Amino acid sequence: MSSADPDNGIPSGRHVHQGTAPDAEVADRRRRAVLAGYHGDPAGARTLLFDPEPVVRAAALGALHRMAGDRTIDGLSDLELANGLTDSDPAVRRRALEVLAGWDSASDVHWKALVALLADDDQSVVEVACWTAGEHPEWSDHTVGPLSAVAGTSKPNNGHDDYLCREAAVAALGAVGHAGGRASVLAGLSDRPAVRRRAVLALASFEGEDVEAALRSALTDRDWQVRQAAEDLLGVEPEGSPTQNS
Repeated sequence: MSSADPDNGIPSGRHVHQGTAPDAEVADRRRRAVLAGYHGDPAGARTLLFDPEPVVRAAALGALHRMAGDRTIDGLSDLELANGLTDSDPAVRRRALEVLAGWDSASDVHWKALVALLADDDQSVVEVACWTAGEHPEWSDHTVGPLSAVAGTSKPNNGHDDYLCREAAVAALGAVGHAGGRASVLAGLSDRPAVRRRAVLALASFEGEDVEAALRSALTDRDWQVRQAAEDLLGVEPEGSPTQNS
């Protein structure tokens, strides 16, 4: 059993397979899917793309993605990626989101699926969806609202229950730098330390007196990493440093 965060009971092993180990037949099909990706065998991978076991489907999707980089091979298609994003199992949806993060030919179908996954019932899917949204600033007009909803606009009253999701959302808002995410990034400075660290770094994408004031306030944060990030962004020496006292 995975350990849990003492503050909120969130398992620390959230991305570790929690079920029983795959049986020999499932493991063999997964192995064949992985090998198909390395051997340039799209037909072999596609036969496993609709396997009843999620671990096999995820491996097949990853194999086709590996082949998509070779223009001489019929690798993962836009439609197959879209299907992966709407798969019934969170493990497959997460794998599809990882692929989408670097997908160059993404279309409206993909950003619409991404927006839906930012409100997924599975917390681990939401976390990966936030990261993927941060990799696509060109979609920020569509994703800034859902990302802000995950991050929250005031603390501790709203935002996602899972702090890892809030942290990922704040980081993504900083990555895309959309003005609509400003309030959520500022609100992140009142969250738990991991989120506050992300929020300080995310403020590098914004300007204004409120941003300056927030960074100066972070100089006295009780978490040293938050203070250090604020010092770096403001270009000031830490209090009590030899340079400051000279």
